[in-house]
Amino acid sequence: MSWTRRFPAVPAALLAALLALLSLLAAPAAIAHEERPVALPDGSGSVPQYRKAEPDLLVCKADRPAFERRTAAFPEELKQRNLALYARCEKSGYRHLQEAVDAVDRPGMNIAILPGLYEEEPSLPKPTGECAALKAPDSSLGYQILTYEQQVQCRHNQNLVAILGKTDLQIEGTGASRLDVVIDAKYQKLNAIRADKSNGIYFRNFTAQRTTFNSLYVLAGDGFVIDDVLTRWNDEYGFLTFASDHGLYKNCESYGNGDSGIYPGSASNINDGRGYDVPRYSIEITGCHSHHNMVGYSGTAGDSVWVHDNEFDQNMGGASMDSAFPGHPGLPQNHAKFERNLIHDNNADYYGYVADGTCAKPPIERGYEQGVVCPQISMPPGTGIITAGGNWNVYENNWVYGHRRAAFFLSAVPAFIRGEEEWSKQADTSHHNRYAANILGKDKSGASRPNGTDVWWDGQGRGNCWQPGPDGSTPGTLPHCGDRRGEVSGASARLVGEPVKLAQLLVCADYSVQARKLPAGCDWYGARGLERVETQIALAAAAVLLLVGGVLWWRRLRGSRLGTAASLLGLAGLALDVAGSTMPLAGTFVPALALLLLGLWWTGAGIALRPGRPWLARLTLLLAALTLLDAFDKAVLMIPWIPVGPSWLRALLTIPWALWATIAASRPDPAPAGPGSDPAGDRSPVPAGPAPALHTEATPDAA
Repeated sequence: MSWTRRFPAVPAALLAALLALLSLLAAPAAIAHEERPVALPDGSGSVPQYRKAEPDLLVCKADRPAFERRTAAFPEELKQRNLALYARCEKSGYRHLQEAVDAVDRPGMNIAILPGLYEEEPSLPKPTGECAALKAPDSSLGYQILTYEQQVQCRHNQNLVAILGKTDLQIEGTGASRLDVVIDAKYQKLNAIRADKSNGIYFRNFTAQRTTFNSLYVLAGDGFVIDDVLTRWNDEYGFLTFASDHGLYKNCESYGNGDSGIYPGSASNINDGRGYDVPRYSIEITGCHSHHNMVGYSGTAGDSVWVHDNEFDQNMGGASMDSAFPGHPGLPQNHAKFERNLIHDNNADYYGYVADGTCAKPPIERGYEQGVVCPQISMPPGTGIITAGGNWNVYENNWVYGHRRAAFFLSAVPAFIRGEEEWSKQADTSHHNRYAANILGKDKSGASRPNGTDVWWDGQGRGNCWQPGPDGSTPGTLPHCGDRRGEVSGASARLVGEPVKLAQLLVCADYSVQARKLPAGCDWYGARGLERVETQIALAAAAVLLLVGGVLWWRRLRGSRLGTAASLLGLAGLALDVAGSTMPLAGTFVPALALLLLGLWWTGAGIALRPGRPWLARLTLLLAALTLLDAFDKAVLMIPWIPVGPSWLRALLTIPWALWATIAASRPDPAPAGPGSDPAGDRSPVPAGPAPALHTEATPDAA
């Protein structure tokens, strides 16, 4: 059922106006990941199993003394195995991984990479001849979006190692740790290793690093495993798996990436249309540690991903998933499951490297190895889990603590941002997300590690629910999760989020690392106090209402004790509203108290205006009711099953009220005020009594 049919009483013009405002959000500063059009796998594959058989192909460097130094501290059995493999490799092995991949001639082969640094020198030169003149569209980041056939034709235009169309291939480092085998792109290729249309691939025990996009890329694969692999120091991603199924990440690590350490984008959308009960997940991620990135985990259209028993820390954000970028199969994002993860202390702020010009330098000069990270997209630092337009996600039994902003962040994303214009889809995200049984504000030892707030939610969506938390939320009261999935207490169903929060999201989205553009007015980028867009909106509204209210009081209400008292409450409410907007996380008490005072102002003003200005009084009292309802909605209970929050109606009604009140205050009184006049300054009927005698000049006849 579409939302327009669900709420037939909502005027279409109002919904159009709200969605028109949302359209301002429709131009993200950068596209997260642009790839050729690709279909999701048919799901006929399976997760590959590790094979302990002796390798079919060997890769080693020719420097035996360097090899012996690398293996000298290995456990004796492992050292002897490596020495034996090296002797074999000297005779019949390869010096570069790409050479071994090219020699794979059947499914099910194993490649062993012996300890060493692999820079793949034959792959590094820039393309020449036909490969230098390929015709293909350019991405927003400047690289060409090549077809699969072009990737086959020119394997090293973008890839240090290209694995194309292989089946059941296993590539394993033979060192004592993943740092003993290092594949280094030296910032000269988009990808260190690209596995494209290669089903059943297994990567194990090595490091890939230093690219202008991502270290390890699996595209359009049905069946892959990433096992004990480290990726680091990339412009975008450490691990990127895209449009894939039957995948497993385990015991991996990633750091120093400008987007995310782990990115299962457009995972196979196998659970679309289901509720919480699903038969399987397309990608499993477990035992991994992603740290010191822009975000530990992310996924546009990260569908049907099971993320459990990992650690995400020291990033700007712990984990995020979204429906905010077009060209990704499987949108809108749905059915991620996060459980038993340790998500903490994600408070890094790398935007300073954009502001000071560090990220404008060539990648090799930026200092990634010394801790520099160049954030590629807009996101709120200091947040545990961010969901920007997702449905049917489950977050349970995670430890989420130590975030200066929020443990959980949920906002909706209209469908036209991903390129879908159908009216019925525009409010199709931010539904049925369940946050339950998480340990908030405490570490595993039980020590207090509070979050700035537990929940930041823009208010849109239906079926979302949360557990009560120790650190509060905005809005102040939330729908609560029942004991069983699908049970929600106090459910709400909003077509659109809160207007001020949408304005904040709009301003904050206007970010570009390439243009060194950090949005002014957004506290994500350091705006404080009067610089914040929320404060500027509050100041502008306060200035208008102060002017209109002041004139109205002077011309109509100053003779009324009720009108004067109400006006003083309104003045206090406006001051409190502005003060609260300067606080990064004011919670709900200050905004709700400000709304309460404003509601009392309009209530008193409406009563005082009623004798002389009955229609303006009615409008004022209606505005008062909506304002008090808004305070109740924010602080006491989100009103269920209304399509828009009271704040929208209040904001829309304030405009005609301000115009009407200004006109009423500027017009002269109907008659001079005097004894018996009404308190608002308009004339009241004269009390009944004996008619006064008429004084006339005496005439001779009368005399």
